[in-house]
Amino acid sequence: MTASSAPPVSPAAPASPADLLRRLCDTTAARLAGAELRELVAQVRAGLDSPLRVAVAGAVSSGKSTLVNALLGLPVAPVDAGECTFVVTQYEYGPDDGLITIELTDGTTARSRLLPGHRLPADLGVDTARIRRLRVSLDLPSLRTVTIVDTPGMNTVTAVNERAARSMLFGSGEEDDRAQAMIYVLRYVQKFDDTTLAEFRGLTGACGLSCVNTLAVLGQIDRRGDEEDPWPTARRLAAGGYADLRTSVFDVVPVIGLLAETARARPLDAEEFAALSALAGLDPDDLEDYLLDLEDFRTAPDLPVPTGVRHRLVERLHRYGIRTAVDALRRGEAADPSTLTAWLLQRSGYASAGRASTGSVAAGIAHFARRADQLKALDALTRLRRIARTPALGSDRATLDALAAQLDENRPIAAALAGLRIFAAAEALGRGTLVLGEEMAGELLRLARHDDPAEQLGLPAGAPPEEIAAAATAASTRWRALAMMNEGRTAGHRARDVLTVLEDLVIAALDAQAGSGTGAGGGSGGGTPLPPVRVDAAAVETLRACPAVPADDRRALELLLTGTELAVQLGAPPGSPHAELAGYAAALGARFRVLTHRPLTLRQRRAAERICDAYEDIWARHHGA
Repeated sequence: MTASSAPPVSPAAPASPADLLRRLCDTTAARLAGAELRELVAQVRAGLDSPLRVAVAGAVSSGKSTLVNALLGLPVAPVDAGECTFVVTQYEYGPDDGLITIELTDGTTARSRLLPGHRLPADLGVDTARIRRLRVSLDLPSLRTVTIVDTPGMNTVTAVNERAARSMLFGSGEEDDRAQAMIYVLRYVQKFDDTTLAEFRGLTGACGLSCVNTLAVLGQIDRRGDEEDPWPTARRLAAGGYADLRTSVFDVVPVIGLLAETARARPLDAEEFAALSALAGLDPDDLEDYLLDLEDFRTAPDLPVPTGVRHRLVERLHRYGIRTAVDALRRGEAADPSTLTAWLLQRSGYASAGRASTGSVAAGIAHFARRADQLKALDALTRLRRIARTPALGSDRATLDALAAQLDENRPIAAALAGLRIFAAAEALGRGTLVLGEEMAGELLRLARHDDPAEQLGLPAGAPPEEIAAAATAASTRWRALAMMNEGRTAGHRARDVLTVLEDLVIAALDAQAGSGTGAGGGSGGGTPLPPVRVDAAAVETLRACPAVPADDRRALELLLTGTELAVQLGAPPGSPHAELAGYAAALGARFRVLTHRPLTLRQRRAAERICDAYEDIWARHHGA
């Protein structure tokens, strides 16, 4: 068998990135003779069908396990030093709620169960040195989409190489430990120094993570004693951190993890609510004096709250939490334990305001959940490329060569994996293989961070379709020029990925505008029809006869050949204005440019290039007209 004998992924396959990669895994595994190689491919295949693996990592005592409890909504992860804080613990969906599977380094397993109240036991009954990881089953609907992995704390974020970093974070260097996204909890500092920034970038790069699947969290922002309200400084620091790390993280967000854990995992009870209500009745200056020294607050004999309850309040709320709870009660904003708990969750910074897509832990997790299939496909793509480089002999070598050919940058499967285009470009930016100026880097990162077209283009929410089309068209001009300057190189491929996404935004906006009957020229036929352009009929017929051309593209070719006016040739509403026609032509040119990266004959490839030239000529003539 030769590398060319393995059938390529069919262009008629479903558009889902995960589906395309499942088919590629199945085809490759069926042709491999070696059991170890088949197992590696099977692991990739299984990862596509499993929940997204999100690792929570961070320095020792940074509030990492507290955040894990907030994410789960259960007080499972131990926040004090103990056996379980030194091992990787994976929280996954399972109907047997509370089952603990202890995976040992010798390949065997042991079983245990959570204690009442969903808490990990202090003693696992096994020497910690023998534990590879814990797998805790929880019957939580949220874990059907995302698996949370709590990792041991680190004193530094430095990683020498990928295997060492993965071993440090996830328990071993094996592929089934690989995280597909990461939340990294940083200690709250007043600025990010160059060493911290360099170490963080090194860690994410070594673990195969980037700005599309890494969230940085500033924890414990309430622990600065000189600020009554920590939020202005925290938000400023988070914004500065994102500016420094934006090619390495999806977002940098501040959070008071203790309040988030209390609100989501251990809601206030009636006794604690009564205690806070009693404190709210004290003179504000007197209470503030007690809170300046928390030991005085715990032990003072003249406070109208039992000592044991005060200890609990400090443990669960700390100074800022007690202050903000008392203030809410004084203002009448919390009438019972439930409303006060909701108030504390809001003040923790855990959840987004409204439907914000960035700016909080909840927004970051929602981003990961929305993009789960794409992030898993992106990870699978990386792992399959690594497998393709594995040493092998005979037919297995030929099969791996065929796999490598499918994934090669010059015939990128990412061209068919439409949902990965922006992710691939954002990764290239972080790795330095796509070098951009400030304006284009900002454009790319907005496209990667947001789902709403207006936000993706830096426009106000609710911007009308004509503004979206104009902004996307303007951006596409820059990306088209970059793609042409880097034709045949990685930077050129990634620039065309971005160009395709921008042109899709143009088409969607123009369709929305035509449907609403707005826009220049009447949108749906108010303008003067433009004459058709002449096209190379032989090139059109060559591509129409090619089985690698999808049905939608064959229909577009038919319109290009037979349309009686330019709008019809482009599949646009008759009489569409020039700017809209330019957008249609740009999007069609990008679609057919994808064909030039597929395994076509020389004649078919030249025909595709002539069609692309025709569409791009239409764009050049009518853009800005």
